[in-house]
Amino acid sequence: MALAKLGVVVLDCPDPRALAGFYAGVLGGTVEGDGEWVDLKMPGGQALAFQRADGYTAPKWPAPDDSQQFHLDLVVEDLDAAEEGVLKLGARPLDTADRSRTWRVYADPAGHPFCLCAC
Repeated sequence: MALAKLGVVVLDCPDPRALAGFYAGVLGGTVEGDGEWVDLKMPGGQALAFQRADGYTAPKWPAPDDSQQFHLDLVVEDLDAAEEGVLKLGARPLDTADRSRTWRVYADPAGHPFCLCAC
């Protein structure tokens, strides 16, 4: 028996509305709120939240002596098309060494690592 259920994943960042807008461009949905806390309500009831963090420092990837803290795996049908889209929205590639893999690693505009994964 579960003791709880997951409510929402919250990403710390310097500008919650801007980062929510980036993920809305990637995942769809609507951005709600302004200021210290912003929600991205996605189709199907899922949500991501974004919280302003003064003094925010982006995780490092890869960094054997540092923690990436967490990352999101985003499932896509076409890696090349999805890559083109996230780069236009402001993502930057973190790992371009092996293009034959079924996943690719990027950083969002606030520096959080995420992967595009072929389904």
